[in-house]
Amino acid sequence: MPKLLDSFTLALICTVVLASLLPCSGEAAQIFNIVTNLAIGLLFFLHGAKLSREAVLAGMGHWRLHLTVLACTFALFPLLGLLLKPVLTPLVTPELYLGVLYLCMLPSTVQSSIAFTSMAQGNVPAAICSATASNLLGIFITPLLVGWLVVSHGGMAQGMGSALDIVYQLLLPFIAGQIARRWLGHWVDKHKALLKYVDQGSILMVVYTAFSAAVISGLWRQTPPAALGGLLLVNAILLGLLLGLTTLAGRKLGFNREDQITILFCGSKKSLASGVPMAKVLFAGHAIGAIVLPLMLFHQIQLMVCAVLAQRFRQQALRGQQEKSPLISRG
Repeated sequence: MPKLLDSFTLALICTVVLASLLPCSGEAAQIFNIVTNLAIGLLFFLHGAKLSREAVLAGMGHWRLHLTVLACTFALFPLLGLLLKPVLTPLVTPELYLGVLYLCMLPSTVQSSIAFTSMAQGNVPAAICSATASNLLGIFITPLLVGWLVVSHGGMAQGMGSALDIVYQLLLPFIAGQIARRWLGHWVDKHKALLKYVDQGSILMVVYTAFSAAVISGLWRQTPPAALGGLLLVNAILLGLLLGLTTLAGRKLGFNREDQITILFCGSKKSLASGVPMAKVLFAGHAIGAIVLPLMLFHQIQLMVCAVLAQRFRQQALRGQQEKSPLISRG
């Protein structure tokens, strides 16, 4: 039976506590953001160097999985946010519910979805394609959903900039890794443990920078304890429902274990990195603190829960490999 709190989950908790007590700000925050971006770039470079071209092409062609993830992200999530309004609104203020509804319309995360899929031994090529497509399409779909379901507001001024950020920070390092595979592929295959530390290290840095910004913006000062408790419960309800529904969808649609893991992690998560810049544009002229607070808390909850799930899936996969290895050696 795997431990509930393994070393990585404990590291996540310590990172959140550290960000609450000693948040980085000013020049230190800028430096830390640069280091974090470099770590994420290294992560995608190593994934590019690790994956064969055949695996990448197979991931791109896995259209059933990509459609499933996109349906969970941009259809199922917003539908739940609307249908659960009678249940959610007694727990939070109207402003916080608006933030919850906005959260439901955002694209999936990219780096953490792929990192957790990798840790859990899921279909990493498909995760890279699916999570990246979600973020690129979200630049256009999220404003349309917000305009349709929340406010009549058309703000897409940051769309191209966000798309270019995704290309520069994620796709270009991955492509560079693919190009470098002919020289580095053998070395990366022999040092697979390095990817584990880069995966986990990049997640810890994202958590620290994101939570530091939330704390500095007054996360703990501006929210009454009752509303904060209600918001935590609302986020837990949404995440629990999506984890259960994505798991059920993966099984009922006949996906294999690796694809089910990919659907679980890519289809149940929301992007803080995309959500905050979009909120500044879509809700220009309004105080966006209450709008982004549900996203900031959901972001931390999803990382903590998915870390536990990824470790459990990883241990299950390792046990399965150990059980098969004696049979292979005797064959």
